[in-house]
Amino acid sequence: MSVRVEVHPALFQWARRRSGIDEEVWPKRFPRFEEWVAGDKQPTMRQLQEFAAKTYTPVGFLLLDEPPVESLPVADFRMPKARGPSAAVTGNLLDTLYAAQARQEWYRDNQLLHNEPPVGFVGSATTSTPPERIGASMREALGWTSDVRHDLRSRQDALAQLRERAEDLGVLVMISGVVGANTHRRLDPGEFRGFALADDYAPLVFVNGADARAAQIFTLAHELAHLWLGASALSDVEPESGIEFAEERWCNAVAAELLVPMAEFRHALDPVANLQGQLEPLARRFRVSTQVILARVREAGELNWDEFMSELDIERRRIAALRVERSTGGGGNYYNTKPIQVGKRFARDLLVSTFEGRTSFTEAFRLLEVKKVSTLEGLGRSLGVL
Repeated sequence: MSVRVEVHPALFQWARRRSGIDEEVWPKRFPRFEEWVAGDKQPTMRQLQEFAAKTYTPVGFLLLDEPPVESLPVADFRMPKARGPSAAVTGNLLDTLYAAQARQEWYRDNQLLHNEPPVGFVGSATTSTPPERIGASMREALGWTSDVRHDLRSRQDALAQLRERAEDLGVLVMISGVVGANTHRRLDPGEFRGFALADDYAPLVFVNGADARAAQIFTLAHELAHLWLGASALSDVEPESGIEFAEERWCNAVAAELLVPMAEFRHALDPVANLQGQLEPLARRFRVSTQVILARVREAGELNWDEFMSELDIERRRIAALRVERSTGGGGNYYNTKPIQVGKRFARDLLVSTFEGRTSFTEAFRLLEVKKVSTLEGLGRSLGVL
């Protein structure tokens, strides 16, 4: 006879919220869940272990008297709807953060081992520094000119180019829409858009690749602004977050100036013409989303806050009704997508260290989340290491 394990119903509910699993698939995946929550029946240890594995929850947590409080390792600048008690931090977000921290730690140690200098721009600004000045400084550092934008064919090319230029400055840029290599664990842009992990030797930016590409571009710029402040942060990059958090307001302003310089924007905007008809052409010109363009229209003094929020709501509903192009971090050529997910700069240096014998293959497997030497070799060839 199987021994039943007594679990407090609140822990089942907590694990459900933490898992991030869609409501639609939950009943089919966990048919006994309602019985367990109601206390009509308790799971066996094997069933509990299976439930823990499928919800990405440490099984020991389910044996506690009450749900644990898992604190985020970075400042949380998301809107209350994404960070309130009813929307518990998911294991998807936590596991993504922890994996990024592990890669950052390795890279920092590697930089110090080779006596590499710190990255100069990290912490070079404060929120008292005019965003226009930092936006211009970032444009110069990244070489993000109107001519560069004009030569890009799409937002996908713009994102790739901005990512490459940020990495050339010494930033570890990771873009993925899934947790690690698990395509079943999709990251929810409604929970977070990105985060920055500030460090003098290993500044890191993570962008949620499940978001629309135009949104990813702004997120990347926003998180780079956090690095200029020298402050780690978790963001949802919503205009409303700037009302509650001065740092988010500043980073939004810097990102906007980097991507859509106000002087150029005023020249391109026709204040007399129909606004709706200008949104998409301007968005294509600057390689950003129409929502960013709306924000710049407000900042140019052509919309007040209430008008902006009204137009933004219309645009959000229009976009939601469309089939937005997304990059989930899955599909395509594995040896092209994997380095983007973990950061090309990081992957290249880790593979060099591994093949030269300074880092163990076991460590490389863990940090890159691969299982075979042949996969490491394939990645090495794709990155020009082998």
